[in-house]
Amino acid sequence: MKPTLQLKLSQHLTLTPQLQQSIRLLQLSTLELNQEIEQALYENPMLEREDGFDGDHGTAQDETREAAPENSDSSDASETAHDDARDEPRDNEELGDWMSTSSSGSGSSRDDDDDSDFQDIQAASVSLREHLDSQIALTPLSDTDRALVRFIIEALDDDGYLTQDLEDLLPLLREELELEIEDLQIALCHVQNLEPAGVGARSPQECLSLQLRAMADDATTRLAREIVAQHLELLASRDFTRLKRALHCSDDELREAHALICSLNPRPAADFATSETRYVVPDVVVRKIRGNWVASLNPEAMPKLRINHMYARILQQNRGASAALSGQLQEAKWLLKNVQQRFDTILRVSQAIVDQQRQFFDHGEVAMRPLTLREIADALELHESTISRVTNQKYMATARGVYELKYFFGSHVATDTGGAASSTAIRALIRQLVDAEDRKKPLSDAKIAELLGQQGIVVARRTIAKYRESLNIPPVSLRKSI
Repeated sequence: MKPTLQLKLSQHLTLTPQLQQSIRLLQLSTLELNQEIEQALYENPMLEREDGFDGDHGTAQDETREAAPENSDSSDASETAHDDARDEPRDNEELGDWMSTSSSGSGSSRDDDDDSDFQDIQAASVSLREHLDSQIALTPLSDTDRALVRFIIEALDDDGYLTQDLEDLLPLLREELELEIEDLQIALCHVQNLEPAGVGARSPQECLSLQLRAMADDATTRLAREIVAQHLELLASRDFTRLKRALHCSDDELREAHALICSLNPRPAADFATSETRYVVPDVVVRKIRGNWVASLNPEAMPKLRINHMYARILQQNRGASAALSGQLQEAKWLLKNVQQRFDTILRVSQAIVDQQRQFFDHGEVAMRPLTLREIADALELHESTISRVTNQKYMATARGVYELKYFFGSHVATDTGGAASSTAIRALIRQLVDAEDRKKPLSDAKIAELLGQQGIVVARRTIAKYRESLNIPPVSLRKSI
């Protein structure tokens, strides 16, 4: 074939590094954003926190404040320093803008030196093994028995249960001790006599029995022991009719025994488990101002950054400086711009959600209207994928609690009037109906669907079951009381 030259004209979208960074920052949560910023601060000397302090150049912070522009949302000290900035050369104006630009108009970074002096001191918690060992130390046992008891204690799980069979534990002991399975059973009995009651149990049924065994011996306790030992499955299925027939007891006696069993703790070691509490920092705060719900950015979630004044000035005075420093300066500018753009987009989307869900903020979940990502995207002239990134792992603090932004979006269910009801509102109605039902005759899924139909909301029984399960509401058979 004869080679030829052809000219072809086409259009295609190219993602620049700046645009890629903007998209990546938009989908990050607040925690992930802070990690990204910490990495940037570590790698790029051109970037610093606005309230930071450079140990080698103690005047860098004051010099930067002198270059702060008039539209900066800084404190009174920054406004005073603005008067001194009039003496700066005009070719430094653009540089001054970047030096004082922060990703937030106001806010703190929680990195102050003063704050570091007042760390929260957590009280040392006692573990389950330490608690049990302290009791074993006061128990008159032989050295061998005490060692076996501690061996059993080490085999307990976080809930205080012994999940391994004694036959499986016996081979783990040294053969020269010549121990039998009866020795481990005796050690287990010692463990089960310790506090908290129920520790060392091998099943939930045994755990409840151990706790009832430690209680005073009266008619209610004896009835509860019999239920746990022989009729626990009937109690779990709430078959009270068969229970009364098998136990030959009255409604009042069964009710008291049932209440006693419900008061027991199926996880006796739960109080000794160490769990770390994690807090959500909302990105947006919604307040009612002059009768209107207004969204605003949370200063606590907004990192405050700026260009390092000293390095930027050195780079400006030495035009022939290395290209690496110039590239780092450009990267720092991109980061500041993209972080600010991220929060601006979050605020725009949040305000659009608030405008669409004003009834929710006034009346609660029952007034939630169906909302899709497409509606917000069309209102803000943004792509639907952008709205999806914004609403993922971003949180809004309201007078009714803290919600993820995607919480305000939901599918719709048709009504008799031709309108639509939000799935969130339907869940709230189901919760209200269940809370107000007669415990002796709880509402079935079909009855709930019928009651909603009387309000003009057409919902199938299987949809009610799905919503009920999502609310962790047990079925009708398990909601029945004596």
